[in-house]
Amino acid sequence: MNELVFDLEAEKKEILKRYRALLKACKPTLQKGDKSMVRHAFDISLEAHKDMRRKSGEPYIYHPIAVAQIAAEEIGLGTTSVVCALLHDVVEDTSITLEDIENEFGKKVAKIIDGLTKISGVLDYNSSLQAENFRKMLLTLADDVRVILIKLADRLHNMRTMDYMPREKQLKIASETIYLYAPLAHRLGLYSMKSELEDLSMKYTEPETYKFIARKLNEKKAERELYIQSFIGPIEDILREQGFKASVYGRPKSIHSIWNKIKKKGIPFEEVYDLFAIRIILDSKLENEKADCWKAYSIVTDLYRPNPDRLRDWVSSPKANGYESLHTTVMGPKGQWVEVQIRTQRMNEIAKKGFAAHWKYKESSSDSGLDQWIQKVRDLLKSPDSNALDFLDDFKMNLFSDEIFIFTPKGELMQLPANATALDFAFEIHSDLGARCIGAKVNHKLVPLSHKLQNGDQVEIITSTKQTPKEDWLNFVVTAKARSKIKSNLKEEKRRIAENGKELLERKLKSLKITYNTENISKICNYLKFPSTLDLFFAIATGEIDLKNLKDFQASEKSSENKVPERNENSHIEGIFNKVKSKDNDTLLIGEDLQKIDYKLSSCCNPIPGDDVFGFLTINDGIKIHRTNCPNSTKLMANYGYRVIKAKWTSQKELAFLTGLRIKGIDDLGLINKLTTVISNDFKVNMRSITVDSSDGIFEGSIMIYVNDKQHLEDLIKKITQIKGITSVVRFDSDKKTQQGA
Repeated sequence: MNELVFDLEAEKKEILKRYRALLKACKPTLQKGDKSMVRHAFDISLEAHKDMRRKSGEPYIYHPIAVAQIAAEEIGLGTTSVVCALLHDVVEDTSITLEDIENEFGKKVAKIIDGLTKISGVLDYNSSLQAENFRKMLLTLADDVRVILIKLADRLHNMRTMDYMPREKQLKIASETIYLYAPLAHRLGLYSMKSELEDLSMKYTEPETYKFIARKLNEKKAERELYIQSFIGPIEDILREQGFKASVYGRPKSIHSIWNKIKKKGIPFEEVYDLFAIRIILDSKLENEKADCWKAYSIVTDLYRPNPDRLRDWVSSPKANGYESLHTTVMGPKGQWVEVQIRTQRMNEIAKKGFAAHWKYKESSSDSGLDQWIQKVRDLLKSPDSNALDFLDDFKMNLFSDEIFIFTPKGELMQLPANATALDFAFEIHSDLGARCIGAKVNHKLVPLSHKLQNGDQVEIITSTKQTPKEDWLNFVVTAKARSKIKSNLKEEKRRIAENGKELLERKLKSLKITYNTENISKICNYLKFPSTLDLFFAIATGEIDLKNLKDFQASEKSSENKVPERNENSHIEGIFNKVKSKDNDTLLIGEDLQKIDYKLSSCCNPIPGDDVFGFLTINDGIKIHRTNCPNSTKLMANYGYRVIKAKWTSQKELAFLTGLRIKGIDDLGLINKLTTVISNDFKVNMRSITVDSSDGIFEGSIMIYVNDKQHLEDLIKKITQIKGITSVVRFDSDKKTQQGA
């Protein structure tokens, strides 16, 4: 890039301005000597990054300053974290080493920077680089939670400034964010950050829906603000009369949470009632907090009738991430339900700044649920043979879950995620207790292992020395601890049984005069289509395969034309990549003129021409084409970014693609006839299947049809919507949520 294009003098002023804003944000936590330490870190970072620029053309130093600003202002972290944020990229991107950092700033800063430095090295095709990266980050979390908090600040700034990235990079980073970083922010109690990360991810993964909801919210903004004012006016008056110092305001819900509601309830935007929440923040002394929150609740529910099923009390029992608040939904003017959140200033700071604020108030709170959670992360990381991706799936499951409170027979309180079972509870107490569990008594009544626990249950575990973990246990446990212990127990058992299979195979090979060595075992594995030797030995031991099949293997080996060279997965994957890349500018073209590259349209989302799609390289099935908003795409892009291939449609008016429509309406005579007339006659579209269900005057149908492309489908939907009695027409993904390529 030609430096003459940049106004270096103006940039210098801007850098200084941003640095001063950072110092201002640090002010509340600055101690003696801290200012010069921050200045020193800034100088080193400025010098180290002086010749670097971001994709937007801006000086690179803007990024570390912004990350430090988020750490100080939005998370409330102190000087050590600000220094680490300023230096978080220097070790990886410049000639400065960890030793240099340690000499200048001490061991603590060097350790945090080490945790923040990404793994570099060879890409391992069998596991996800991102998953390993994340695992390393969590290992450092076990020592210092600031690593994760700075990493979240780094991710938030990258998401805020992602417009200049290429589309496939945007998709990968956004998927990784929604899959892991947003749940992590949620778990660490950083609610506003979690919402922003979700919204920004959606902006890139589902741009059309994002813009649509943003536009709709904007259209109704003035009307909404008037309603909020009329709702909160009476509340403010009574709070003032009763001597409360409080601020009451309306807060719009995030675009992502509105989209979730639309999907979950299957309703149009117009029918989402809770587009905002009312927040009451009380200025209370610590000892009066609980009583004041309930007094405010009483004032609100005297004015507006509450929905008894929608009271959430996190003041008496805070969430595991320290969140405290009282939530209720009340019937406001014009017959509209309104969510009201009541909390004190201290609780509000914890809700905004999560873990960092929690530390600040730690002396006043009992043993933090977050400390217990971090202890659980440590335990999980100790699991000897857990694969990084399994670990991530198990770990992620426990990030977003709400908690329930369960009592032991002696009356001790334990926290578990919602939907936890009696078996989860057993594993939570002790791994051995879980492994030997045969049932439980919940509130003195006998229940099976899979029994889902309710808030406040008292649980006693029943065990037997003869019990061992079973495969089907994985279908109903929800805690990461239970899953990882069951998996490692099953693996151990499988290994034990596989030993017998190994001996049987050795004997059989001897009789066939085939040498027992790694190469031959690997060939047999490939021939019999087993993913690993352990699976092969296990299948032999359990009688799943007949050793007589080995004669066929021997015959195929002897026949030279059938002799298959041992398949090397890495070169196989690279081969397909190169095949694609040598063609049209590394983009896979999908269409009738495709250059002999094997691809399939994925059945989990049935993409059609015009959909935003990507190619995903599976191990055994060639390239699968997925829609970017497919139910599985987030996981695939977050965990296997290196296997994602850009893909676009070529013109194809002649081909037909299968897709599904879900139609709802008011049951009327001849409605199906009208529907099939529009589909078959007016649009000349072929139907593969139609299922109709009608009850109590409501008609619901699912139709699988063949269309040419997205525009063709949209025109058809428009036409069906115009049929009298039809209330909604929605395209749906295949009901099979199959996961490809893992």
